[in-house]
Amino acid sequence: MHRLCPINAEKRLRIAIDGPAGAGKSTVAAEVARILNYTYLDTGAMYRAMAVLALDKEIPLDDFQALGKMASSVTIKAREDNGVFRVWIDGEEFTHRLRGPKADGAVKILAMAKPVREILVPIQRGLADCGGVVMEGRDITSVVIPHAEVKVFLTASLEERALRRWRELGNKGITAEFGEVLSEMEARDAKDLERDWGKLVKVDDAVLIDSTNMSVAQVCRSIIDLCEARHCCFTNSPDGFLA
Repeated sequence: MHRLCPINAEKRLRIAIDGPAGAGKSTVAAEVARILNYTYLDTGAMYRAMAVLALDKEIPLDDFQALGKMASSVTIKAREDNGVFRVWIDGEEFTHRLRGPKADGAVKILAMAKPVREILVPIQRGLADCGGVVMEGRDITSVVIPHAEVKVFLTASLEERALRRWRELGNKGITAEFGEVLSEMEARDAKDLERDWGKLVKVDDAVLIDSTNMSVAQVCRSIIDLCEARHCCFTNSPDGFLA
């Protein structure tokens, strides 16, 4: 049973979760936010929205300057709504277009564009300023909110992450060979490490959690334990958070 911390409205933490593709960041971040009654911030959704917009405008994904110009010319708004992170560009909602093969392929390239990241990072920082947030991505602990009170590097073995992705595709009715998914995951890891800005790194004060043999509930429990150690203000169930 987890002990409840005293309610302190001024002590709402910023929880930053980084990690490679398929580590379970989105699922865990959303669940931790729900448990703590915090706001879930999916930075990847913002990059996906930019990628979809670039495809709509037929902007070459390897033209980083053009992508940066595009990002600087639009108004981006994002917020959580009942566990769903919703994104609007110039008033048009892109949420329903963020998941799928086209967005998956495009965001892998666009996310490496420094001019785009320079536009989105200040927006993301602004969303986290008030605290009481769980933010996940690739460079949250190193670039976006390096002064977050709780920092986690969530990972899993390459094979396990590929298996999760393969199962996810199957659940969506998308047929894929596991070997292909594994190769794509390995290539994605390489790109995340090769970025010249905002690359995937484990910062020194981030706590490593390997989710290979852990359930979502176990990972969430580990993160909540970290929050309790930081004297987090819990505002949910009066008799504990996880069974």
